[in-house]
Amino acid sequence: MSCGDHHEVDCSEILGHLYEYIDNELADADCTSIRTHLDECSPCLDKYGLEQQVKDLVHRCCGRDEVPSELRSKVLARIKSVRIEVDAQRPSVHESAVVEETVVEIERPGLA
Repeated sequence: MSCGDHHEVDCSEILGHLYEYIDNELADADCTSIRTHLDECSPCLDKYGLEQQVKDLVHRCCGRDEVPSELRSKVLARIKSVRIEVDAQRPSVHESAVVEETVVEIERPGLA
């Protein structure tokens, strides 16, 4: 999604991290970047407001049950394990730049 205006961070990237932002799971710098974008982009701000309302509604309607601490620990450990696996499979920023430079060199020798 894009609102059509130029932003430092693209709308689709902001919306891709919206739940993490709502759940306070991002680094401070990322939160600042998202807040800045939301201040500038009313479509993304509307989407944020809607998602926040849905989260609040779910919490009010379903947030009453206490989760056993052992289950909570197991779920959090599994989430951490999956994140580590996913991060290990992603190329680093440096690796991505090297691959991109190599592709440019192959497509247009002498221009990289």
